[in-house]
Order: sequence, then structure tokens, then C-alpha cells
Amino acid sequence: MSILKLFCHVDDFCQWLGTRESAKLLGVTRKRGPAPRLSLSEVMTILIHFHQSHYRDFKAYDVQHVCEDMRSEFPTLVSYTRFVA
Repeated sequence: MSILKLFCHVDDFCQWLGTRESAKLLGVTRKRGPAPRLSLSEVMTILIHFHQSHYRDFKAYDVQHVCEDMRSEFPTLVSYTRFVA
């Protein structure tokens, strides 16, 4: 499965889940700190793609594959330490 097709499926699921969960919330609370640069769909796509890859170590996968080969797919990509934080 291509990364674009995977992202589309994950994004559709995250949108469905967001509307389902927002109906249950009483009030919206503002989160502290800066807004995240990666969306939930992008993070989930990277994690699912990691589990489908041959890498055993996420740091190696992120540094060697995502940061080098997938920067065009994720233009707001963050460093490994920021990603796991």
C-alpha cells in the first residue's frame, strides 16, 4: 500500500473519530504550549508505516527512512526527539 493511500485511510478514520468524540465533550479546554506541527493523521501514518517496514528500531527508521526519503510527503516533519515527545 502506498503512503498516500495509507494516509487517506488514516485521515478518514481520524476525522470520523474526531466528530464522534467531539459530540461527547462538554466543553473545549485550551491546551498549553505550541500547536503541534504534525497532525494526528500524519503521526499515525508514520507509526503504521514503521510497523509495516523491516526496521526494528523506531529511531533508525525515523532518521534513516522518514527524514531522508519521506520529507516531501511530510513537509512539516519534526526531529526524532520532538516526535517522541
